Amino acid sequence: MTPKRIVFLIDVDNTLLDNDRVVADLMRHLEREVGQEGEQRYWAIFESLRTELGYADYLGALQRYRAEYPRDPRLLTVSSFLVNYPFANRLFPNSLDVVEQCKAWGTPVILSDGDVVFQPRKVERSGLGEAVDRNVLIYVHKEQELEDVEARYPADHYVLIDDKLRILTAVKRVWGSRVTTVFPQQGHYAHDRDVLNAFPPADLAIERIGQLLYYELDGILSAAGDAPIA
Repeated sequence: MTPKRIVFLIDVDNTLLDNDRVVADLMRHLEREVGQEGEQRYWAIFESLRTELGYADYLGALQRYRAEYPRDPRLLTVSSFLVNYPFANRLFPNSLDVVEQCKAWGTPVILSDGDVVFQPRKVERSGLGEAVDRNVLIYVHKEQELEDVEARYPADHYVLIDDKLRILTAVKRVWGSRVTTVFPQQGHYAHDRDVLNAFPPADLAIERIGQLLYYELDGILSAAGDAPIA
């Protein structure tokens, strides 16, 4: 019997990497460099831009902030903080071990969304790009790009690991039993009661990414249920 081709599609923020801690560090840095009022203005711009674009754009928000304060030299320290942030220090425990386990079972692929500068930088500086042998996909809205994902990484079965039930549900509705959705309950999205009530449960829910090491491949594949009713 020909072995199944298994592709593991793994999110970054709050799945492999503790992005909530990155944001907390950025908040402290902003308050120290531009003051509380400046920090609040940055996040207001950030949220407005996220609504406009559909993804988080930290550097884009900084550019817009600069347009309002073109003579403020303190902004240069903020850009340096973002670009040179030590993301490898923010990987969740056992994240790289999980990637290695996925390699033993199939092909691990980073599947993320975001801007074209900061998000790839995060993947590289965290060591995740190297860990998945440069199998990295970053889209504006990844759940809308499944046809491209399939073309680049064809598989008999997919395992999608993501901290957002919205993403897991959207992909499940397209791929159905061809995908096992895994929900690591990490980060603020995973504990938002309104979000949890708005979507059906994933095929597998784990408290932290490292718990995936306790599973056998057959157990993960067999957990795949049918697509939820829209």
